[in-house]
Amino acid sequence: MYAIVEMAGQQFKVAKDQKVFVHRLAVEEGKKVTFDTVLLLDDNGQITIGAPAINGAAVEAKVLKHLKGDKVIVFKKKRRKGYRVKNGHRQSLTEIVIENIVASGAKKAAPKKEEAKKEVAKPAAKPAAKKATSKGDDLKKVEGIGPKIASTLNEAGITTFAELAKTDAAKISEIIADVRGNHVTDTWPEQAQLAADGKWDELKKWQDELDGGKA
Repeated sequence: MYAIVEMAGQQFKVAKDQKVFVHRLAVEEGKKVTFDTVLLLDDNGQITIGAPAINGAAVEAKVLKHLKGDKVIVFKKKRRKGYRVKNGHRQSLTEIVIENIVASGAKKAAPKKEEAKKEVAKPAAKPAAKKATSKGDDLKKVEGIGPKIASTLNEAGITTFAELAKTDAAKISEIIADVRGNHVTDTWPEQAQLAADGKWDELKKWQDELDGGKA
């Protein structure tokens, strides 16, 4: 009596007491395993063919050991490209011995129920810091303010010319204290006020007289 059965994604013709090497099984050594995808059975000349598997038929086996197969060399080469790659591979295998072939009456292994994915209650997302409804002004238009200082002022909540104009020069110096360089902030609030009022010509004329924000 023999059977053609699917084991670990491969089809094998097996008989009782036959040893077979299959792809690695997630079963401990010495444990028994049942394969119920029997495609064909030959019972003393009486052949039964499944559609695709035979209902109630099964092959029972015992895991002998886990091992690795012989090394296979994989060599890749591209002509006139100087490309050569050599790799080795050893397939993980499991040796089993067929203990019994059941023609009918075997209980079909219940398909593994996918554990209901418990939806972990996600912690309420922290409300993102409210962005200014209106796009912030380009503070770099103030003489003496560069990208780093503008970014530091924005992080401190000063994003518009009007807000900068209301901030004391000493306070501005305190905010940008960690920015490398010697920054003179005396004229920044006044420049920002002109920019907030839209007096660009007047601001431009004044900035031509300034040196890094210092009058």
